[in-house]
Amino acid sequence: MELNDKYINPFTDFGFKKLFGNEFNKELLIDFLNQVLDTKEQIKHLTYLNSENQGRTDRDRKAVFDLYCENEHGERFIIEIQNVRQEFFKDRSIFYATFPIQEQSIKGNDWNYELKAVYTIGILNFSFPDRFNGDRFVREVKLLDVHTHESFYDKLTFMYLEMPRFKKPEAELTTHFDKWMYVLKNLSKLQARPQKLQDRIFEKLFNEAEIAKLNPTDMNTYQESLKTYRDNHNTMEYAKKEARREGLTEGKLEIARYMKSEGEPVEKITRYTGLSAKEIAAL
Repeated sequence: MELNDKYINPFTDFGFKKLFGNEFNKELLIDFLNQVLDTKEQIKHLTYLNSENQGRTDRDRKAVFDLYCENEHGERFIIEIQNVRQEFFKDRSIFYATFPIQEQSIKGNDWNYELKAVYTIGILNFSFPDRFNGDRFVREVKLLDVHTHESFYDKLTFMYLEMPRFKKPEAELTTHFDKWMYVLKNLSKLQARPQKLQDRIFEKLFNEAEIAKLNPTDMNTYQESLKTYRDNHNTMEYAKKEARREGLTEGKLEIARYMKSEGEPVEKITRYTGLSAKEIAAL
């Protein structure tokens, strides 16, 4: 932890659950979800559910959510913070959503299969590696008819907030949702509450996020959580650098192969690619 850090990092396991995962701060989670979902009927009440979901049998794979809640209408909400990209992250999201669906089944012959809505909200510290409008930082996924693009089933929704794509400075924050995105992305870098975030809900958030107010037990837990976060971040940064380096090297090798096949002298190939005469001879 940096000596001048004032507020906790919400992308740590401790920080996220400190701000959103307890009864005292439930108001923060309700306000945040209402902004993310942007529905006409706002959430008025949430109940925290057991975040560890067992399978049907002892042999089944379990699912452990960061947060799992139910609103006053029985609709379920999975809220996940994800710091690093996983190869099958989308698959995992779908798999996790099956648990609140299966939980609604009723034994016997009287159940007519009617389900309450299930929402998965992923706060991602990365962007998906596919084509996407650079100005859009919210990805909403539903079941659609591929020909008409009409909603086929509106009770299963995946909302992904791709934090690296949110680039608005404080001066450009216009909506309440903008303010939430800004504070989540920048909280751990701030030294004071920005002028644009003077709403009562953010006053509560900043008050809860102060590192100086943590008791000794929470401070130790936060430091461990922060170490895990930084270890993961450093691992990912190293992997990205290695990928870029390997990509550049492969590009140079392709150029060298082509020049060599065209009969260009080794000295010229070296000058163009930076490869050694020994590396060129091995091609």
